[in-house]
Amino acid sequence: MKIVISDYAWPNIDIEKEYFMSKSVDINIATGKDDLLNKIEDADGLLFCFEDINEDVLRSGKKLKAAQRYGIGVDNINIKVATELGIVVSNIPDYCINEVSDHALSMILAINRMIIPDSKMVKLGKWNDVKKGSRVYRLKDATLGIIGFGRIGRRLAFKAKALGLNVIAYDPYINEKIYDDVNILSFDEVISNSDILSLHVPLTEETNHLISNKELEKMKKDAILINVSRGGLIDEAALSKYLDNGKIRGVGLDVMEDDNPSPSNPLFKYENVIVTPHTAFFSQESSQELQIRSCKQLYDVLNGKIPEFLINPDVLDHSDVNLI
Repeated sequence: MKIVISDYAWPNIDIEKEYFMSKSVDINIATGKDDLLNKIEDADGLLFCFEDINEDVLRSGKKLKAAQRYGIGVDNINIKVATELGIVVSNIPDYCINEVSDHALSMILAINRMIIPDSKMVKLGKWNDVKKGSRVYRLKDATLGIIGFGRIGRRLAFKAKALGLNVIAYDPYINEKIYDDVNILSFDEVISNSDILSLHVPLTEETNHLISNKELEKMKKDAILINVSRGGLIDEAALSKYLDNGKIRGVGLDVMEDDNPSPSNPLFKYENVIVTPHTAFFSQESSQELQIRSCKQLYDVLNGKIPEFLINPDVLDHSDVNLI
């Protein structure tokens, strides 16, 4: 049995090596797309993180039975083609709930309290030049709106309520008016009534540019916008326009439309925009948990078990897939 790792976001793969060695499974690490296309030809399983697992990659895997995502989102794999080829796709949707909700909350607090610009002024010797004119919310009087009330959205709500924030949420898959003691409202109601808006949805055709001109226009003046999910959720050109006119109080981004943004990105010029390089998921504990659980779930599939987190259930109807 052979496993290929397309890419990973931690210092080493000692955990993977130890796990698969104990199972007498060969493990290979690709060093780029061309190398991946070569190594996947005779692989039984694939572990992937941020690499684009497109149709070419999947069709190159002549023996490929399973593709396991290191993480939650699966927008970087062609699920339709994987299902057609009988490749089981799985993920780990519940491994970094605390880390991502912590990151979102950290951005909310840093932007609202002006931590970064004020610290910068002090370090420049301008202690007495720090202005007190910018809008700062008293959190117990402010409303946090959460778009996407899944695991991470609910954990953020729990933490935010402990700080006194009023929390409202929108989720198209929740029919109740109140869920986890949070009022569930329409998308437009959450957009227009939130002092702080945090996005927690996957990137799909429907959610691409979920926040654009129309939504930004509906948002409150001085609203704070947070995105720790996927970069394509926000129309960055539209966001720049609203930052220019001063309507948006501040923005926190852990993801951007360009996965590797240029230093000349227009959003980088704004003092009230915080950007982190897709690190919301990270802690040593979460990475280690993700590595071992990803290995185990992939190995289980290759040994005939239906994964706990199956992305493409239609694959079970494929003639070459026989899982229990």
